Amino acid sequence: MAKVTFLGLGVMGGPMAGHLAAKGHEVTVYNRTVAKARDWAARHGGSFAATPAAAAEGAEFVMACVGNDDDLRSVCLGPDGAFAGMAAGAVFVDHTTVSARVTRELHALAAEQGIGFVDAPVSGGQAGAENGVLSVMCGGDAEPYARAEPVIAAYSRICRRLGESGAGQLAKMMNQICIAGLVQGLAEALAFGQKAGLDGEAVVEVISQGAAGSWQMANRHKTMLAGKFDFGFAVDWMRKDLGICLDTADEIGASLPVTALVDQFYKDVQLMGGGRNDTSSLIRRLTSFDRD
Repeated sequence: MAKVTFLGLGVMGGPMAGHLAAKGHEVTVYNRTVAKARDWAARHGGSFAATPAAAAEGAEFVMACVGNDDDLRSVCLGPDGAFAGMAAGAVFVDHTTVSARVTRELHALAAEQGIGFVDAPVSGGQAGAENGVLSVMCGGDAEPYARAEPVIAAYSRICRRLGESGAGQLAKMMNQICIAGLVQGLAEALAFGQKAGLDGEAVVEVISQGAAGSWQMANRHKTMLAGKFDFGFAVDWMRKDLGICLDTADEIGASLPVTALVDQFYKDVQLMGGGRNDTSSLIRRLTSFDRD
């Protein structure tokens, strides 16, 4: 068992930190909203601190799951940042979806202090976090990753190191590129079926058993048909992620025409007031399926 700090107690971070405590790790948490950190500590038997630096003092591992590049820099750097409280030999594990650029920047700064830094974005959504079955894609140096992997196992189904610093974030970009295309394809199919007068659920029961089957089809077709979009990752966050994908594609010379198009479709959903809808709400652009 390890002494672990967890920074960020949102819909992902709160359950992930809870699994660490349930596995017997000694967990200290930090959240910008202190009341949330206090409540988490009361429920799970851990402790909380007022700053990332204070939370990280004496920790062997510091995990973070915050919002974006700027949020990550904020919890890492400065006199109140986690790096200020971490001792040489400790490992920082970042579960935030951010740019590979900020990951490499922080990896280099951590190395100057003798701190390991592993980029470890996750896939599986809120349900995956709550059930402890996230997929974790990692980048960074091999030795700190090897030490962190057994701790990450508290909330993961699979965890792999895919290369040097930034490789985890690049893999997460691939994940989001796949999801964008899959959700748009499912939305178009369900909209087509509605226009054609078919029973969408009956059709999906058949085609999901063939080559068209996917996690999105199995888990989102019913809620899409019902016009309910309160199940997980929000459109606002997906657009943040797709923006990272498109910026990186420009940097490395990759072509993402479908991703760029779907990103604009998500912008349409935002303009419809659906920024906090889950990503399956792409169908709102195409059909009369909408919530009351």
